[in-house]
Amino acid sequence: MTQEPERLSRFRLFCYGITDMPLHFCLTPVLIFVPKYYTAELGISLILVGNMFLFARVMDVFTDPLVGYWSDRTRTPWGRRRPWIVAGTPIMVVSFYLLFLPPDDAGAGHLFACIMGLYLALTMILIPYYSWAAELSQDYSERSRITGWRSAIGIFGNMAAQGVPIIFLVLFGYGGDKAVMTILGIMMIITLPVGVLLTVTQVPETRDYVDSTTPIFKGLKLMWKNGPFKRLIVTFMIGSTAFNITTPLYSFFVGYVLGAPTMTVVMLAFFYTSNMIGVPFWVRLSNRIGKHRAYAVSFILIGIAHPLYLFHGWGDFWWMIPITIVSGFAGGAFAALPNSMKADVIDLDTMISGDNRAASFFAAWSFTAKLSAAVGGWIALNVLGIIGFVPQLGADNSYEHMMGLRILFTVPPSVLFFVAAAIVWNYPIT
Repeated sequence: MTQEPERLSRFRLFCYGITDMPLHFCLTPVLIFVPKYYTAELGISLILVGNMFLFARVMDVFTDPLVGYWSDRTRTPWGRRRPWIVAGTPIMVVSFYLLFLPPDDAGAGHLFACIMGLYLALTMILIPYYSWAAELSQDYSERSRITGWRSAIGIFGNMAAQGVPIIFLVLFGYGGDKAVMTILGIMMIITLPVGVLLTVTQVPETRDYVDSTTPIFKGLKLMWKNGPFKRLIVTFMIGSTAFNITTPLYSFFVGYVLGAPTMTVVMLAFFYTSNMIGVPFWVRLSNRIGKHRAYAVSFILIGIAHPLYLFHGWGDFWWMIPITIVSGFAGGAFAALPNSMKADVIDLDTMISGDNRAASFFAAWSFTAKLSAAVGGWIALNVLGIIGFVPQLGADNSYEHMMGLRILFTVPPSVLFFVAAAIVWNYPIT
C-alpha cells in the first residue's frame, strides 16, 4: 500500500511564502516605476538606464553560480539556506530604500550603485530561498502546492505594491510617481525583515540531503546536458523576456497612450488581482493535463490577449482593463508552474547523478530570470530611446513616436509567448 506523502500545514506554507511578498517589490515594481521616474523626473536618458540595468544583470553571471555553489556547501547549526537569506536582508533593505527615495540631486551614479546592491542582495536571498522549496517535499503534487502558495503570496506582494499607493491616492490625494516610490521604499523596510523572521524561525530545513561534490563549472555543463532542464529554462527565458519587454512600458503606455499617468497602479492592481486568482486554477489544471501543457495554454492565452492593447488610445483606460484581467489570469501559471517543474528536474538530476545540486540549478534559473528581465527591459528602453521618444510628460512626441510605443508594447511580446508555448508543449517530464 502506497503511503500518502506528508503535507505541509497551511501555517508552514504561509511562513515559507511570506518572504516572497517583499521580494516581489524588487522585481516588477522596480522595472515599472524606476526607469520612468529616473528618466522623466531626474533626466537620465532611456538608453543609459536600460544599459545600467543590463550591466547589473550581466554581473549575475558571476554571482549567481557562486552563491548557488556556496549555499549547497554551507554547513551551520542553523542550516545551509537560512544564513544566506539573513545576510542578504540588510543589504536589500538599504539598497531598495535609497533607490526608491533618492535625494533630489541623484544621478546615474546613485542609480547604478543602488541597482548593483539590490541585485546582489536579491541573489543572496532568492537562490537559497527558492532552493529551500525543492527540499520541503519530495512529492510531485505537493511541490506544486508549495510553489503555488509562495507564488500567490508573492503576487499579493505585487498587489500590495499597487494597492497601498491607490489607498493613499484615493483617501489623501497623494499620488504620482514620486509618491509611489516613497510608499514602496517604506513598505520594504517593514515587510522584508518581518517576512524573513517568520521564514527562518518557523520553516524546517531538511538535514537529509546529499552533499554536492561536483565542481562548479562541471556542474553547469552537466545541467546544460539535462534535456528537460534545457527545454524548461529556454521556455522560461523566452516567456520572461516577453513579459519584461512590457513591464517598463506599462507606465509609459498608460501615461502617454491612454492619457492617465496616475492610473498605472490601478491597472497593475487589476493585473495582479487576476494573477493571484489564476494561481490555484493553473495548479489544478496542471494536475489534470500536466504542468507543461497548462504552462503552454497560459502562454497561448496571453499571446492572444496582449495584441488587443494596440487598439486603445487616449481616454481608453477602462476599456483596457478586461485585457489586463485576462493577461493577469494567464500570468498566474507563469508564477506557479515553472518553479514546480524545475523541482522535478532537480529530482531527476539527483537520481541520475547521486549528487544534490539544488542551489546550483536555482542559481542558473535565477540568473536566467534576472537576465531575461534585463534583456527585456533593455530592448524596451533602448528601442524607445532609439525611435526618439521623449519620456517627460508634456513632451512633443509625434504620432510615429506614439505608434512605436504601441507596437513595442504589444507585438514582440506576443510573438515570444507563442514561441515559448511551442517549445514547452512536448516537455518530457509529466
